[in-house]
Amino acid sequence: MNIAFIDSQKFIGIDFSKTHLEIADYEYCTFINCTFSEVDLSNISFVECEFDDCNLSLSKIYNTQFKEVTFKHCKLLGLRFENCNKYFFEIKFINSILNLSSFYQLDLKNVKMNSCSLQELDFTEANLKGFNFKDCDLSKALFERTNLESADFRTAYNYSINPENNNIQKAKFSQSGISGLLTKYNIEIE
Repeated sequence: MNIAFIDSQKFIGIDFSKTHLEIADYEYCTFINCTFSEVDLSNISFVECEFDDCNLSLSKIYNTQFKEVTFKHCKLLGLRFENCNKYFFEIKFINSILNLSSFYQLDLKNVKMNSCSLQELDFTEANLKGFNFKDCDLSKALFERTNLESADFRTAYNYSINPENNNIQKAKFSQSGISGLLTKYNIEIE
């Protein structure tokens, strides 16, 4: 089966939940204000692509490749990133909403998140060594047996992390965020 190669194309305002997105290798493509909600993106390769103001909520991403892909101002609710192609997994999220998504058991060394909503996101058993949660909302995010060694939470907020169940060695926290490490003890901090 020959897979199409689509290079340097710009897709603007397309609703792919109504119009079929071809299974292909997309390189240097830009998707602006497009809807991929509940679309099957399985077996598609995105290399050095940019998604700006797109909705990918509840998309299926089995064996989808994201290599040097940037999501800006995107809505990515309920995505199971652990189902993606893990080779060359490099993603940058900027001002995006990833609530209810999952990075279960993933190595996130090539993932960047800046000013994102990560509410109820699952980081169970993920490797977040040296990760910077710059200006991210981590309300009800799940950290279980997660490697948070040297991770930077200084500008993150609303997190709750059990230090006894995660590796937080040399992680960085702000003074105001320390309470997020003590939640399990049900104490009041004033």
